[in-house]
Amino acid sequence: MKRVLAASVVSGGIVAASLAPAPASGGAPIPEVGGVPVASVADIVSRVTPGVVGISVRGEVREVNPLAQDPLFRQFFDFHEQPIERETEAVGSGVIVNAERGYVLTNSHVIDNATKIKVTTKDNRSFDATLVGRDTGTDIALLQIPTDNLTAVPMGDSSRLRVGDFVLAIGNPFGLGQTVTSGIVSALGRTGLGIEGYEDFIQTDASINPGNSGGALVNLQGQLVGISTAILAPGGGNIGIGFAVPINMARDVMDQLTRYGEVRHGHIGVAIQDLTPELARALGTVRTEGALIARVEPGSAAQLAGLRARDLIVSVNGTPIHNAAELKSRVGLAQIGGELQLTVDRDGAERVVDVRIGKPTAVRQYLGRR
Repeated sequence: MKRVLAASVVSGGIVAASLAPAPASGGAPIPEVGGVPVASVADIVSRVTPGVVGISVRGEVREVNPLAQDPLFRQFFDFHEQPIERETEAVGSGVIVNAERGYVLTNSHVIDNATKIKVTTKDNRSFDATLVGRDTGTDIALLQIPTDNLTAVPMGDSSRLRVGDFVLAIGNPFGLGQTVTSGIVSALGRTGLGIEGYEDFIQTDASINPGNSGGALVNLQGQLVGISTAILAPGGGNIGIGFAVPINMARDVMDQLTRYGEVRHGHIGVAIQDLTPELARALGTVRTEGALIARVEPGSAAQLAGLRARDLIVSVNGTPIHNAAELKSRVGLAQIGGELQLTVDRDGAERVVDVRIGKPTAVRQYLGRR
């Protein structure tokens, strides 16, 4: 399964490979676990791979005959504007995250237009999967399969990742079967890619290819830290720039999908933008990061909490906010009816504001408006 984004091929899942000692002339340095150099990650791979699955999808799409849009052909043929039904097939990857309940995380785009979803485990057992729910805003979907001797991949804490950490990617590239690749975390908090509505990607150089969508990104403790989603591919192939949804975000989505069958995205009623050097000079602040409030919706939770235009939000519940996309994700995935504690820089002075999370308005959603 792949998607095209500008000059990018979007795919997901990931692949992981054992790390051999790097030659002196080049290559990745040898990773360490507990301060001890690791010449092989075979033990980690053997624990994790039973929890990574292949996903095959059959579906139907309805398309309008393109000739029906041509006035010349319409003069001579009667198309009746009837859409054409076409069967589709696709492959991707997924990760078992709860063996007792048979829950499998994957990408939402993997199961687009699906009428039948089949999950295949590493030991070649196949199960018909039920869709619990999906969220296109984060590109996360949750499937359920029979709980028949399954192995889950333990979920880690993606907030503890650091640039330079070694990671393994496991998935089903090109439908070849389970494959493992390795790399490092190249960057964190990647946003502004225009792939999803809520972006906070882990960037990695672990090889990701079509068919890997929904696969596992794991650390050297064998913990799931991301669900791989996209690659930047100007030439149509992997160039070492891949993106994964952080597992903390995927876990929040999963919690809502199991509870409601959908994700109820939160809203506080603000239009926000990134803090640029020009805006920082205009505000008279020495800060270089944050989410700047451009407008507050009248009668919104933000107005009731006392937030104003030109307020700079710098943290949520004590965690720093680097840009508008991060704030959008934190608010959008917060529980409706709950509260967030925002640290705000107003005229050079910090203040803490508690704001209650509401539902998006029917007219438009101000938070992160594009």
